[in-house]
Amino acid sequence: METNNTSEGLKRVIGVRGFAATIINNTIGSGIYALPAIVSIQMGAAGILGYLFCGIMMVTIMLCYTEVGSKISSTGGSYIYVEAAFGPFAGFIVNWLFFFGWGVLGSAAAMNLIADSLAGIFPVFAGSLVRGLLYFVLLGTMALINIRGAKDGVRFVQYVTIIKLLPLIAIVVFGISHINTGNLYWAHLPTLKTSGETVLVLVWAFGGFETSFNVSGEIKDPGRTIPRGILLGAGIVFIFYMLIQIVVQGVLGANFGQFKDAPLAAVANNVAGPIGATVLLAAAVISTFGNVGGDIMATPRLLFAGANDGFFPKPLGKVHPKFATPYLAVLTYASLIFIVAISGGFRQLAILASATLLLIYLGVVLATIKLRYKKIPGDENSFRMPGGLLIAFLAMAAIAWLLVSLSLKEIISTLIFLVVICGIYLLMRAFKIKKSSPQQKA
Repeated sequence: METNNTSEGLKRVIGVRGFAATIINNTIGSGIYALPAIVSIQMGAAGILGYLFCGIMMVTIMLCYTEVGSKISSTGGSYIYVEAAFGPFAGFIVNWLFFFGWGVLGSAAAMNLIADSLAGIFPVFAGSLVRGLLYFVLLGTMALINIRGAKDGVRFVQYVTIIKLLPLIAIVVFGISHINTGNLYWAHLPTLKTSGETVLVLVWAFGGFETSFNVSGEIKDPGRTIPRGILLGAGIVFIFYMLIQIVVQGVLGANFGQFKDAPLAAVANNVAGPIGATVLLAAAVISTFGNVGGDIMATPRLLFAGANDGFFPKPLGKVHPKFATPYLAVLTYASLIFIVAISGGFRQLAILASATLLLIYLGVVLATIKLRYKKIPGDENSFRMPGGLLIAFLAMAAIAWLLVSLSLKEIISTLIFLVVICGIYLLMRAFKIKKSSPQQKA
C-alpha cells in the first residue's frame, strides 16, 4: 500500500474504514431529521418505495464513481474524472458546480441550521452577532483540524459519525415496539409525477458520498479501498434510511403533518419524553456539524486541484511543509462558507443545489463511459463494474428523468448559473492568452 507522499505532495493515509466513515458522515446529515415527513406527506406509507428506487438509482451512480475513482487516483474527485475524459473546460464547469453550487451554499445553509437549532433552546443564538461568532469558532476549529492532516480530519469524521449514529440507532431499537402496523399499509401506488418529485428530494438524502472522492489523492490502494469503502459506507446508509422511515412512519402515521419539521424528535418524545426530543435536537446539531467538517476536509481539494491546473489562484495549490495538506485551500473554503453563512444570501441560490448535484452525477457517468476503454497508467488493478456499460446507461436514464422533473424556475436558474461559469472560464482563458503574448513576442 502507498503510505508515502504522492506526486502532488499529499499523503495516502485513508483506508477502508476511514473512507467508509466519510461516506456515512457526508451522506447522513441534517436531512434525515426532516426527510421522513417530506416523503410520507408526498407518498404516504408507500414512501418506502421512493427510498428503494432512489437507493437503486444511487447504486448505479456509485458504481460509476467506484470504477472511475479506482482508475484515476489523483485529488479532485468528480472534477478530475470529468477533466480526464472531456478536457479542462468540462472539468472547470464541474469544479465550480461542486465547490460553489453544492459545497459552499450547502455548508453555509448547514451552519445556519446549527444556529437555528441551538436558538430553539438558547434564544441568544438568534442574534446575528452571536451567530457570527459561533460560525467563526466552528469553522475555524474544523479548518484547523483539517490543516493539521487528512488523518486528523478522518479521525474527527469517524468520531462524529459514531456520535451521530447512536441516537438514530436508539430511535430504531426503541421505536420498533411503538409501531402501529396499520400505519405501514398503503392502498394504492403513487403517481409517476409524485414519485419523481419525491425521489428528487431523496437525492439530497443520498447525495454527499461523492464529496468523499475529493480526497482520492490521499486514499491508500484506491483499487481496493474505494470499492470496499463505498460498499460498506453506502450499505450502512441505505439500511439506516430504510429503518428510520419504517419506524417513523409506523409510529406517527397520519399525524406526520403535525410534526413535519422534526418527525424524529416527535418519535423520540413519544418513546422517551421531552428528554428524548432534546437528545435528538443535540444529535441533529452534531450531525450537521459533522457534515460541514467532512465537507471542509474534502471540497478544498477541488480548489487545490484546480489551482494546480491553473483554474484558481496558484497559492491555493500550495501544500503545508509540515502537515502535507492544502492549507490555503482549506482556509479559503472555510472563509467562503463563513461569508455566505453570515450574509444569508445563499437562501436565494439554494434552489440550484439539487440540479447542480444531478449535473455533476451526469458528468461523472459520461466520464465513466468514455474512460472505460482508455488505458491509464497504473489502472491494472482498478475496479470494473459488472454488466459492461448497462449500469452506466441506467444511471443516465434515471438522472435524465429527475432533471425533467425540475420546475421551470429551477431549470432557468441552473442555466443562468452555467452561463456565468462559462463566462468566467472564457475571461480567465482570454486573460491567460493576453498575459502570455508579450512573453511569446519576447
